[in-house]
Amino acid sequence: MGRADNHVPLDVTLERLRVICAAVDLPVNADFEGGFATDPDGVAANVTRATNTGIAGLSIEDSTGDSAQPLFDFTVAVERIRAARQAIDASGTNVLLTARSEGFIVGRPDLDETIRRLTAFADAGAECLYAPGLRTMSDIKAVVGAIAPKPVNVLVGSDFSTVAELAEAGVRRISVGGALARAAWAGFMAAAKEIAERGTFTSFSRAVPFAEINGSFSSP
Repeated sequence: MGRADNHVPLDVTLERLRVICAAVDLPVNADFEGGFATDPDGVAANVTRATNTGIAGLSIEDSTGDSAQPLFDFTVAVERIRAARQAIDASGTNVLLTARSEGFIVGRPDLDETIRRLTAFADAGAECLYAPGLRTMSDIKAVVGAIAPKPVNVLVGSDFSTVAELAEAGVRRISVGGALARAAWAGFMAAAKEIAERGTFTSFSRAVPFAEINGSFSSP
């Protein structure tokens, strides 16, 4: 659409959510960014609209987009999650609320503050807690232990752990973000580079057959 990252308008986002939910049988979780609003009332109004799209879950971040002040004030951040919780409850849709604390990916990698925020978000009604950017098992275990018994989501974008290790640590949900797309682009770029620099096509021998691609989208 020619738009910068995180600048897709709310109305476009809601329409895309409706299209996706109508196209698949699986539950859809919406990355609802910061709720497309700053104040709690605005977050509540937008979450209410999102619950009408057919989604099964959504997440709300505590990042501001301002490099000088990258995280919302603690009290405001908590009230935004509380407002989202109240909006979901009022909708009667049972949409699952995930609260995200973004410190580790916006230049504020403070584990204690991250845990303080996630704990407060849990108390405000978030059902799943998520701190993207955690890279060590010790940090992940600390978050899981502090949040228990509520589930924790972990973002995996590099080879720092395994599903089994994360499960053993108590992680209940795993996200990969854009890692699958980046892995696909790695193959694309390697093949293109081979053609440009060597004039050969050996990378194509590792390509997935069309039949397998098509079969993966077929109904069981």
